[in-house]
Amino acid sequence: MPSIEQEIRSFIVGHFLLGDESSLKNDDSFLEKGTFDSTGILELVSFLEQKYSIELEPDELIPENLDSVNCLVQFLQRKVPSLNAVAQVQT
Repeated sequence: MPSIEQEIRSFIVGHFLLGDESSLKNDDSFLEKGTFDSTGILELVSFLEQKYSIELEPDELIPENLDSVNCLVQFLQRKVPSLNAVAQVQT
């Protein structure tokens, strides 16, 4: 089973980076690198909500939660505690 990081990376690379995985580091700021625009943010949020069966609240849509692969992984682990158990099993 892919990790949260792998799932997020795969989505971003496939939808926004035309398959160029080498151009994405886990701590790269999506805002600074211009990885996607406001429509892309909506696509990312939709992916997260569907993939992880969650609903993101307006106050959660901040760079601290969504601005890099690492931020997204940490945010999801806080938002969905059951993901922590899955991550621990995979390590």
